[in-house]
Amino acid sequence: MSASSLRTIIAPGRYVQGKGAIAELGTYIAQIGSKPLIVSDDFVWGIVEADVTASFEKTSLPVERIGFGKFATAQAVDDLVDAIKASSADVILGVGGGSAIDAVKAAGHLAGIRWASVPTAASTDAPTSALSVIYTETGEFVEYRFFPHNPDLVLIDTQIVANAPVGFLVAGIGDALATWLEARATGRSHSATMAGGIQTASAAALAKLSWDLIWENAIPAIEAVRVSTVTPALENLVEANTLLSGLGFESGGLAAAHAIHNGLTQAPQTHGLTHGQKVNIGSTTMLVLEGAPRKELDDFIVFTTRVGLPNTLTEIGLTVDDETELRAVAEAATVAGETIHAQPALVTAEDVYQALRSIEGYSRRVRAEHGLPEPVLYHAAH
Repeated sequence: MSASSLRTIIAPGRYVQGKGAIAELGTYIAQIGSKPLIVSDDFVWGIVEADVTASFEKTSLPVERIGFGKFATAQAVDDLVDAIKASSADVILGVGGGSAIDAVKAAGHLAGIRWASVPTAASTDAPTSALSVIYTETGEFVEYRFFPHNPDLVLIDTQIVANAPVGFLVAGIGDALATWLEARATGRSHSATMAGGIQTASAAALAKLSWDLIWENAIPAIEAVRVSTVTPALENLVEANTLLSGLGFESGGLAAAHAIHNGLTQAPQTHGLTHGQKVNIGSTTMLVLEGAPRKELDDFIVFTTRVGLPNTLTEIGLTVDDETELRAVAEAATVAGETIHAQPALVTAEDVYQALRSIEGYSRRVRAEHGLPEPVLYHAAH
């Protein structure tokens, strides 16, 4: 029996979530290293510096921080490896968004030290995984990099999440909604997951739990964040977006939605959008490709519209007449090795192209039937 035919599930060493959790960061980092290197951009560091410094002082950890740019590029990773060596760090922390965290994981692996994820928004499920997504300097998808273990620690302070722009939380919903759709498809096709084996029943259950918690908690959680408040609904949604979606996508499997996201990075019009906004276009298109029951597709369009996610080409800066861009997206989404090939049925570039074109009119019709607004162009901070 090959390794890829075995059932497997992987997870971070420890997950910590809650209001004020940042105050305990030093306690948890001291358990895995004595000379940490913090990676965080200037904006995020301005938010967390006082709390991180205080928590490190409690456990006599030195505070050394270096900045980060916009994308987890190959060069950014290599630069972090050099910084690790120069500082003699034994643990590296990504504090901020998914790209910084992905770069930290890749650099920690190459340097042979331990690593931790400290997301400051529930905007992606990157923090828990044993992989990084590498992009070009302008945001085009390049590759996945896989590592032999997950982060030693994932710590997320829900008050910091509540203080962040609501668009980040909405983006996380878009990313996490794909988790169950893709795990379901991967399970049906018995395809290997990002964890390197066949989906376990527990991974599928976690993916489904993420989906259920999102549908129940997203709207009240969004309203809580609008007034910078931590509520039980927000706690549930943060867990769904971060832990459950992270475990669910990695050990449950990726399929068409994320492949279409990766394809969309080829269209310059989409470069200002968040990861989750593009993933939601992938999920909508995936349901079309699968021939999903009309009620399932309609409900998804209605819910994601109410949440504030795009489900039309208009909202991501494209039109049905942008044949060059849409065909480039479809070709990139279906290259050999892409996760779209985990779908139960064969999906071609032509299939993706036609499905992408179809979502414009269909989503508009569904929105009109439910009295929802017509599509307008989205931006990253929408």
